[in-house]
Amino acid sequence: MTEMPRDRVRELLDAVLADTAEGRDDMARRAYASPFHFSRQVRLGTYESPVALRRRVILERAAWRIGQGESVTEVALSEGYDTVEGFSRAFSRAYGRPPSSARELTTYWLPAPNGIHFHPPMSLWVDAPEKTGTSMEPSILLVHHDVDDTRYLLELAGKVSAQDFTRPMLPRHVVLSFDGPEESIAAVLDNIVWSKEIWLASIDGCDTPARTGRDVATLVARHEAVVPRWLGAVSRISEEGRWGDVLIDALCDPPESFILGSVISHVLTFSAYRRQVLRRMLHSAGVAADDGDPIMWLHQRHQPAHERHEL
Repeated sequence: MTEMPRDRVRELLDAVLADTAEGRDDMARRAYASPFHFSRQVRLGTYESPVALRRRVILERAAWRIGQGESVTEVALSEGYDTVEGFSRAFSRAYGRPPSSARELTTYWLPAPNGIHFHPPMSLWVDAPEKTGTSMEPSILLVHHDVDDTRYLLELAGKVSAQDFTRPMLPRHVVLSFDGPEESIAAVLDNIVWSKEIWLASIDGCDTPARTGRDVATLVARHEAVVPRWLGAVSRISEEGRWGDVLIDALCDPPESFILGSVISHVLTFSAYRRQVLRRMLHSAGVAADDGDPIMWLHQRHQPAHERHEL
């Protein structure tokens, strides 16, 4: 597994929310910081004091546990309160009702300045302070990751010798029967790009596009030409809620019908497989590539935002 970059805010949260933490000084020890510096770091990263953050998230967890059927007494004592009465007072102040009515809550999340909340069964959820619309939906993320990852692999392919670029590395390798053999780096990259070109032609009701050369420079040009049209088409389908619309593909003989959502899924599925095959081929040609992990891609894409939280 690729090692994730150090996340200091995550480390601070772990110290704040450790089940056995016994106050601010103990939290600071766990984070290898002085109490003053620890409190300052937590406030800078979360806009909330460590004590207030811990108290709120524990109450959220308690509300969820009671809502799942656990007794108020059991929850109060196991969450670190000295008495049930003290827990009931804290709960009532936070939720405006006694803990016995937790099952009636529509949400156990309390107002927070940072979007950090308890998420069952035993983890955290960071709610985006400004809603991002569809930009973080997995389908949209995968579309953009596919585009960026293909661009990255095309760049690496430019480092391969001309002989390795076209030589058969996987004899008789076929991904889809109608696409023919994909035995070389050139053939696999060509089909990744062609898949978008041909399906866009079907979506737009155009004639079959010309399939030009598959040297690296031409593939890069083809990819850069198709990307804005591809992203635009997916964006329109998403915004207009047309994932379930039926596409009549007149480029097939005889014409066939496809659901738009399945077309996008088709392109992404086989592109993802081909991109991993390319990594294997590039390795054989002596060119190292990353793992193609969307988690790391998104982290690196948002790196400036993360740097603002470095403490």
